[in-house]
Amino acid sequence: MDLRISPSRVRGTARAPPSKSYTHRAVLAAGYADGALVTNPLFSADTEATARAVEAYGGSAERRDGDWEITGFDGAPETPADIIDCANSGTTMRLTTATGGLVDGLTVLTGDGSLRSRPQGPLLDALDQLCVRADSTRENGQAPLVVGGGTSGGDVSIRGDVSSQYITGLLMAGAVTEDGVAIDLTTELKSAPYVDITLDVLDAFGVEATVVGGDDSEIRASGADGFEIEGGQSYAPDGGSYDVPGDFSSMSYLLAAGAIAGDDELTVEGAYPSAQGDSKIVSILESMGAAIEWDRTAGAIAVGRSSLEGIEVEVADTPDLLPTIAALGAVAEGTTRITDCAHVRLKETDRVAAMATELERMGVETEEYEDELVVHGGGLTGATVRGHEDHRIIMSLAVAALVADGETTIEGAEDVDVSFPDFFDVFAALGVECTEA
Repeated sequence: MDLRISPSRVRGTARAPPSKSYTHRAVLAAGYADGALVTNPLFSADTEATARAVEAYGGSAERRDGDWEITGFDGAPETPADIIDCANSGTTMRLTTATGGLVDGLTVLTGDGSLRSRPQGPLLDALDQLCVRADSTRENGQAPLVVGGGTSGGDVSIRGDVSSQYITGLLMAGAVTEDGVAIDLTTELKSAPYVDITLDVLDAFGVEATVVGGDDSEIRASGADGFEIEGGQSYAPDGGSYDVPGDFSSMSYLLAAGAIAGDDELTVEGAYPSAQGDSKIVSILESMGAAIEWDRTAGAIAVGRSSLEGIEVEVADTPDLLPTIAALGAVAEGTTRITDCAHVRLKETDRVAAMATELERMGVETEEYEDELVVHGGGLTGATVRGHEDHRIIMSLAVAALVADGETTIEGAEDVDVSFPDFFDVFAALGVECTEA
């Protein structure tokens, strides 16, 4: 689907969708348990892939009145009867590849073309250290993957600067091994807040994990040397249910829209504090000069149209915010410099290159380096741009289109269903003129 967006003003109230990161982990944690009711989950292409993986390992997942009722495999996943197709979900593949290491037989995991190009080698190496068979069928560290043979746990060394999802998968699986798992990080951990989300969900399901080292910041996993999780633990949420918080990654597009195209004030509800690093979007907007106010108790953020100034911001721990920041930088006066972003090239697409390319199509001057994206604000013009089969690229370009000179057509706009299926419906309700091209 190609979508045409006209310059528009936004106003009113919108509710943040549930967190994709929390939903993935909660659904899988319920799978490791006897089961649980996951309330207020995000139903999307990615999270449904994780639910299908839980079913492949012997559980079940049923939608019931907007919730997900999960029957788990109680820490003992079965050998899947068929290949697990993770579609475009890297989170599903990395978290449930570790699950596959627990089965006595073999599990085969694959995905679409994009996912089959993404790195899985460090996780395969870690599973090999746990005496798990862990192979890439093409011997290139990419899917399709074959894992299995079972493990009692043990010690592993793994890079922390490629994907924090490797750590999450090992921790979640390690809790139900006999001996537990001790993880030694051989590099600095990137995207540490996502490990904090994992620790948050583990704690809610009654599973204990320990951070080794750390730098005493608000982010528990920041600066960690490693992690330890004892074996023989059981997953069981208090009261048998787990409630998913709102998603700050998805919220960032709504807040950015209000900051650059607000007509009066836009309010985003469901914005309660959590371990999500992407809540940093609030302070980023403040630094750029946005009129923004967060009522943490009420879970509401109000933002109004402001004159924005370019800033320098690092995204080591918040890689999913890079496209949003780039779009904001295209509107702001001066230069926006996004640093520490080499790992952002390893997402659904190379998001650094994708944003540089598409903003250039819209008349914005950019400079692209291996670990940095520089955006020179001003001069946005309507154009035909590509979505790169990446939900975050699409939504960020939609934000930029609100204040471009002329109409913008986004090719492949349907891929927002990965994390925010009704994004364009929400945009339309806020006053955005968008129609199928």
